Amino acid sequence: MGRTPTRDGPVPTRAGAHPGRCPPEPEPTGADVHPEASHHRAVARSASAGTPLGSDTMVAMPERHRSAASTAPPGMPTLPAPRPALVDRALGAHLPLGAGMAKAVERAHLIGADAIQVFADNPIAWRRRAEPPVGLPAFRSRIVELGIGPVAIHASYLANLAGPDPDLHQRSIALLASEMAVAPAYGARFVVVHVGSHRGAGTDAGIGRVADAAARVLAQAPAGEVTPILVLENSAGVGAGLGITLEELARILEAAAARGADPGRLGVCLDTAHLWGAGIPIGTAAEVDALVDAADAAFGLERLVMIHLNDSKAPLGSLVDRHQHLGAGQIGHEGLARILTHPRLRHVAYYLETPGMDAGYDAVNVARARDLAAGRPLAPLPPDALELRAGRGRTAPAED
Repeated sequence: MGRTPTRDGPVPTRAGAHPGRCPPEPEPTGADVHPEASHHRAVARSASAGTPLGSDTMVAMPERHRSAASTAPPGMPTLPAPRPALVDRALGAHLPLGAGMAKAVERAHLIGADAIQVFADNPIAWRRRAEPPVGLPAFRSRIVELGIGPVAIHASYLANLAGPDPDLHQRSIALLASEMAVAPAYGARFVVVHVGSHRGAGTDAGIGRVADAAARVLAQAPAGEVTPILVLENSAGVGAGLGITLEELARILEAAAARGADPGRLGVCLDTAHLWGAGIPIGTAAEVDALVDAADAAFGLERLVMIHLNDSKAPLGSLVDRHQHLGAGQIGHEGLARILTHPRLRHVAYYLETPGMDAGYDAVNVARARDLAAGRPLAPLPPDALELRAGRGRTAPAED
């Protein structure tokens, strides 16, 4: 895997271009315009105009990414027939629910996504809903009707399972337990949470707190036909972040099992932008192969259940988490294509968290993922697309 950052030493960085990095994408002009470049610019114009997700003025996908129309259930809009984004594995996207819960599922279907990740509640608030959102039954029905899954719930950003403050630790456990409790109503297979920061208390202490929290949350979580898996996401390392290395993630899993957590209900999510920020090189096929081997050795590939598929705006080893459109950032084409097609990762569910997911770039990045997996060249992006940030303001269900 090359060098990875340690907790006691400096984080390695690499100057200059990475072998797997693609150059910045210029604005195409004249005869050099790619057939889909005008589509990407149309998406960008729609984004700047504030076109809401789920509106009647949704940006259309390029013709070669559309499917034939199918018959929708009575009373529901006609949508394209499902077309898996990838041949042998599930690819989804984190989509906002604020414009309508059923509309988010239909949007996933429309852009060719197999799966969906959502916020079940406000991601930057401690208070949780007293009652399920009124749109939840329609969301669940459309999930079943359109065959979208697995469903993942992204837990609140406020949860810090590794922190030393007893009150905040308890509130984080309660917050995550609430996310796990509502997961069956969403039909969610996964609840993914950031491991958090030990806040200077040290790696060993942080690992113990995360393990305690995971065991307690799982002990409270519902069991039944839809039993959610608690998924721990790796960190880019900023602010004493824990889970920056595969070894730290493995130690958390082992410590949680020692505290009674069922190993079958505790998994791992690897965010590619976080890996890159943490100094783990994945820009070439060989580096991705090394990562897969290292993950298998550290905690077993069966525990790797999710990948957050993002390119990165930040340099390798920067400890910075800034997502970029697929193939337009520092990681580049080769590494992302290998992650998407690695034969030992067929069981993993992939979820896009790229910029502009609530402004039309969800379709663009699903199409780019499909092109990467197929070895096709990527359409150029307009310059302003490269400066977009992830839209998070409208991602939770609207208040009733």
